[in-house]
Amino acid sequence: MPAFPLSIRRSSALLGVCLGLFAGTALAAKPAAPAVAADPLQPAMAGEYALQAGKLDEAARWYLDAAKAADGDAVLAERATRIALLAKDDTSAAAALKLWRSRAGRSLAMRGAEATLALRRKNESLARRELQALMRGESDSKTVEKGGWRYALVALDAGSGDPKLTGRLLGQLIDDIPEQLEAWLAFGEFSQQLQRDDLAEKIVARVIAKFPNEPAVTLLQASQLREAGKDDEARKVLAGLMVALTASSAQSPELMFAVARQYSAMGDHTRAAEVIAAGPQDERSYTLRAAYLAQADDKTGVSKVYDELKRDSAAPDPDRRLLLGQIAEFIERYDEALDWYASVPGGPQRWQARLRSATALHKLKRADEAYARLRGLQTDADAEEDTRRDGYLLEAELRKEDGNLDGELDSYARALAAFPDDPQLLYARALMWERRDEIPRAEADFRKILGIDAADVNALNALGYTLADRTDRYQEALELISRAIAAQPDSPAIIDSYGWVLYRLGRKDEALVELRRAFTKQKDAEIAAHVAEVLWALGEKDEARKFFEESRKIDPKSRSLLRAIEKTGVTLPPLPEKAGA
Repeated sequence: MPAFPLSIRRSSALLGVCLGLFAGTALAAKPAAPAVAADPLQPAMAGEYALQAGKLDEAARWYLDAAKAADGDAVLAERATRIALLAKDDTSAAAALKLWRSRAGRSLAMRGAEATLALRRKNESLARRELQALMRGESDSKTVEKGGWRYALVALDAGSGDPKLTGRLLGQLIDDIPEQLEAWLAFGEFSQQLQRDDLAEKIVARVIAKFPNEPAVTLLQASQLREAGKDDEARKVLAGLMVALTASSAQSPELMFAVARQYSAMGDHTRAAEVIAAGPQDERSYTLRAAYLAQADDKTGVSKVYDELKRDSAAPDPDRRLLLGQIAEFIERYDEALDWYASVPGGPQRWQARLRSATALHKLKRADEAYARLRGLQTDADAEEDTRRDGYLLEAELRKEDGNLDGELDSYARALAAFPDDPQLLYARALMWERRDEIPRAEADFRKILGIDAADVNALNALGYTLADRTDRYQEALELISRAIAAQPDSPAIIDSYGWVLYRLGRKDEALVELRRAFTKQKDAEIAAHVAEVLWALGEKDEARKFFEESRKIDPKSRSLLRAIEKTGVTLPPLPEKAGA
């Protein structure tokens, strides 16, 4: 998935990150296995270097050799299993798992690895047996262990690239879900992610019978009905929950927010704002109300929230005044926004207010004043470094809005002169270069970030995706994305990038497994467009059209969607008109 919308994140060092439960599909052609060493240290170090270089297949083989050399070391055997699973190397995973099994009792973690490998190999009977044992908490310890269902969910998630197999196994596990609310809720949510309405309905019916008075269960029921397209029934369930919540002497804001999210997911942002208005009010509730009303494009409603806030803003509360300025901006009362920002008395809110005031000035077509204000902030010795850097980032964004490409570039040049090699500035400039089709320059900035922090996951993913999407350097892209997936194996954005580079390498079936899994985790327009393009390339055009339509419904302006439509030549029916349009 394009890393571009993601925020900058720092990853932990790669050493030791592969101890989680990972699964997926096979990597490309494998190099000759290294000779087994008598000393496990040498192959273990070689494996770690390979892992940090993004050469997961080599890392799996080196760690397997280390495990073989470390006779009796269950910890190293377990690590070799994890890395082989991460590398999608079934042969090495099976060998490492055999070593682990011979050196330690069968734990829940080991059963989870067994189930993951069985799913990967489409061994349904073995996968079912191990999953059921996990649900019962069976291990070689003397007592039944709790939490085995979590390992079962992780293994099922690993198989979510094959929805039919995963769905069958999930259906066979329903009777084994332990009598814990958390477990039932988790399996209910997972069935919804799989888009298995039949299983979700069955699980919800069971959980309602077992935990009839739990608000979380009612929310799950509403979510299940909504996902099944039964919005009217979902509304009835939510209305009943709201009656109970408003009648309660101890109202829970978090539950109110959760109910509002359900209405918003159905596209009823106005009702979402009304739900929050029915509960206790503070900065967060006011902000959410304004945000939902903004999504509904209800400026009259936002104005009412604004007036309500103003009545209680005599005291110099920085958060309140900053919020009032932001709401005034939305309803296009830019002069009032400037007044509110100027009245913020101090603290970190004051710096944010100064940044926002430049935006308000720009909206008022007073661009020279806006840029002068930002220049003053950029050189203010009293401001924190992050604030001064953000002043440059905002200037670049406003220059882009003006269509002043030279001005945008100049903003980044001055910013990097003031903050040499700042990762956020380099990342933002790389996105600018990518947008302008200056791929070598985008690559240079991404690589500079990696020169500062070789484990920067966002830069690894962004560079890997850029090379996969905009060049033919697919193997290099694969190694970069593999390093990112080693650090964050459950990130839907990185899984999507991984699937996309597999597709570009011509490994379409493997790519589809990863892309389906990414979409299960996150309903994203770019991921859906990637799934659609791969399905189209595989000749599954009817299903491809469904994903094209899903992508367009989420974001009709998605760059990945528009490129996929152009490449495939698919024709789609007109989008339905929005209610009230």
